[in-house]
Amino acid sequence: MPTPGPSPAPPLIVRCGAFGDMVMLTTLMRLVSARYGQPVDVVSSGGWTPPLLEREPTLGHLQMVTSRKTPYLLCPSQWALVRWLRARGRGPVYLGDIDPEMRALLRRGGVRDEDIVARPAAGEDAPVLWPDRWLALGAQDPPHAWPTVAVDAAQFRLPRLVVTDAERAAFAQWRDDRRLHGPLVLFQPGNKRTHKRGKVMTADHPKHWDAAHWAVVAQAVLEDLPEAQVLLCGSPPEHEVLEDIRLAAGHDPRVHNLSNELPIPRLLPLIEQAHSMVSVDTGPAHAAAALGCPLVVMFGAASPEKWRPIGPGRIALLGGERGAASRVADIPVDRVVAAWRSLA
Repeated sequence: MPTPGPSPAPPLIVRCGAFGDMVMLTTLMRLVSARYGQPVDVVSSGGWTPPLLEREPTLGHLQMVTSRKTPYLLCPSQWALVRWLRARGRGPVYLGDIDPEMRALLRRGGVRDEDIVARPAAGEDAPVLWPDRWLALGAQDPPHAWPTVAVDAAQFRLPRLVVTDAERAAFAQWRDDRRLHGPLVLFQPGNKRTHKRGKVMTADHPKHWDAAHWAVVAQAVLEDLPEAQVLLCGSPPEHEVLEDIRLAAGHDPRVHNLSNELPIPRLLPLIEQAHSMVSVDTGPAHAAAALGCPLVVMFGAASPEKWRPIGPGRIALLGGERGAASRVADIPVDRVVAAWRSLA
């Protein structure tokens, strides 16, 4: 009787991306896990990635790398990745990054080309949503194929995020301590540039919308929902961006700057329980869509046909009509107010 070969390693997904990219990656994780009948390992980066993915039931091991561009000899996280890849053995690899540095790291870790299904570098600007791109990638087999089961890929199209009961309980206590009673309407004005730079050189960004416009929307929300609280969401570097909006809203005590109070384990249950969100095209909008929060999304130069959030709740899209020339600044305030009211 022949001796059976070693069992393949769990399927591996490689994708380094921003907040919204990690939300959408859950589509690929769930499909690949279903096809191979086991959890998937993930190689990724970014401080947001563990709290977004660590409770996803299809996740096996999450291997983080701090940088792909740093020379190998100067990056300990790359050394750790290579050691881990060499130890885990062969298995199917779904490569979601097209940069040559990640491909070089995989080769250094002993990953063979015949084990890889790679995201195509061509067609990056095609009007195809990222979840649909991931479904197309995850439905393929590498040249060296391992056994899979037939599944309906369409059932995994909507990204998802998992919120635990412990996180909900902690959020409820925080909300009570902050006396945030009534419906919670979330504003997400910031984007990747404001997260990195605050107000420095962000006013000309395609996703910038003036503080006075946000203040008008806040006033409309509070006219319709006098018991509501308008929560300005963002990261600590965005404090000034949010503070400008709070001041433009006339120091209304129902408008709150939460830039220093929203780690991801609190942000997710907040989004899950919110009345609605108004956002520029950025990561938390994808989280809101995944969690079913009614959502208005304003687009600048990024194409809604490629980047719009999808999910089980109501989503209204604005902007993006002029392609790369589009600016969120060109979206009239009354259209945003009308879109928010349409969610009801």
